Amino acid sequence: MNGLRIYVNAEAPETSPGELVFYTRRANGPYYRWSYEVTQAKWQSARLPTSYSTKDFSIAAWKNTPATLKDRLNEHYLE
Repeated sequence: MNGLRIYVNAEAPETSPGELVFYTRRANGPYYRWSYEVTQAKWQSARLPTSYSTKDFSIAAWKNTPATLKDRLNEHYLE
């Protein structure tokens, strides 16, 4: 996944049923918000509007990213 960056909101960390909310961006593409949906038992993404403020984002370590989210990112960002 070339150019993929994973973020968290460092100033106001968000959670979704026990999991952090993550944000992603690939190259100069759009930002996506990733939250875990318990009822569907999977990570859901939502494309953020270009007006969304990302100033409080900080890079999240790949090793701290849940394995189930990594699997969804692989599906979402097909090479």
